[in-house]
Amino acid sequence: MSASYGAGVDLLSFPASLLSDDEDLVLDLRPHWLSLIVPAAQTIAILLGLGAGFLYAPYSWAPWAFAVILIAGLTAFLAWPAGLISTWASSHFVVTTDRIIRRSGLIAKQSVEISLERISDVRFSQTILERLLGAGDLTIESAAGPVTFQDVSDPERVQKVIFERKEGNETRRKEAMERAGRLPFWQPGSVADELAKLHRLHRMSVLSDEEYGELKARLLHRVRSL
Repeated sequence: MSASYGAGVDLLSFPASLLSDDEDLVLDLRPHWLSLIVPAAQTIAILLGLGAGFLYAPYSWAPWAFAVILIAGLTAFLAWPAGLISTWASSHFVVTTDRIIRRSGLIAKQSVEISLERISDVRFSQTILERLLGAGDLTIESAAGPVTFQDVSDPERVQKVIFERKEGNETRRKEAMERAGRLPFWQPGSVADELAKLHRLHRMSVLSDEEYGELKARLLHRVRSL
């Protein structure tokens, strides 16, 4: 799987409504401007073709013939560069405090989500030209397999951010497990508070199903043993 992502812009920003209550947006990346080279070249070629058509078409042609040339140019634009530009404008590579989201499409939506705890490795690669332009490819390894994002803006920085968020989630998970082991149950409301925290961490995918079940059972067992 591959896609092209780069520097974020304000146009069609990632909707905050798709984030959970305890989830924060860290990065919202849009395809690097390298992704626009092909549609830009196609647009220039179409404009040149239209110019040549109007310039060299015999003046004796009826007006409808020039309308046909214009319609042909518009059709070519909609068939090729317009689709690529639309994909660029609607594509997002989002890093949050809990997951990575790939989302694209204005009408037909496509979305892929990877929980940070499921990520096993993040690699980036750059050619000499890509390094000069501040772009590169980012490959994320997870249980679902590798996903490659091409033309990422400053991929080394993105790699660092993903690792930082992943380590932060692992720290929160360890702290939750430690609290479950030393929780002073004589404090009023402490059990309910810790269960609520565990539920929130599980909903945010910081705790797996197995870890959530184990910690919840440990808390309830200590309550019953008092």
